[in-house]
Amino acid sequence: MQSTIIISAILLLIIFFAIRSAVNRARHGSACCGTRDAPEKKVKVNDKNKANYPFSCTVYIDGMHCSNCSRHVENAFNSQEGLWAKVNLEKKCAFVLSKKAIDSENMKEIVRNAGYTVDDVKDIV
Repeated sequence: MQSTIIISAILLLIIFFAIRSAVNRARHGSACCGTRDAPEKKVKVNDKNKANYPFSCTVYIDGMHCSNCSRHVENAFNSQEGLWAKVNLEKKCAFVLSKKAIDSENMKEIVRNAGYTVDDVKDIV
């Protein structure tokens, strides 16, 4: 009888922690970044007219593993004046539109400051 109570208590504790973990992931997303805080808000670009961005490039990025990572990189680009980026987590790259000529070193610096590594910068147009 006593062993049944102990086993039941252990199972209840396991269920409690599993539910708490699932609720936390639902609220804050599953983050590989080690953060349990709410994900940062998305930086929105004011000018969404693609005709105003004559230059573009693709930045291949190493170290992005989750949606929080991709949002962090995208925000790093979109917070810069004259840049508009969209990150593809699956391909591990950012497609960046720019109002001014693109300097690949500047693109690399933005990614490095966000905490990631640039594999390559291609298609500078």
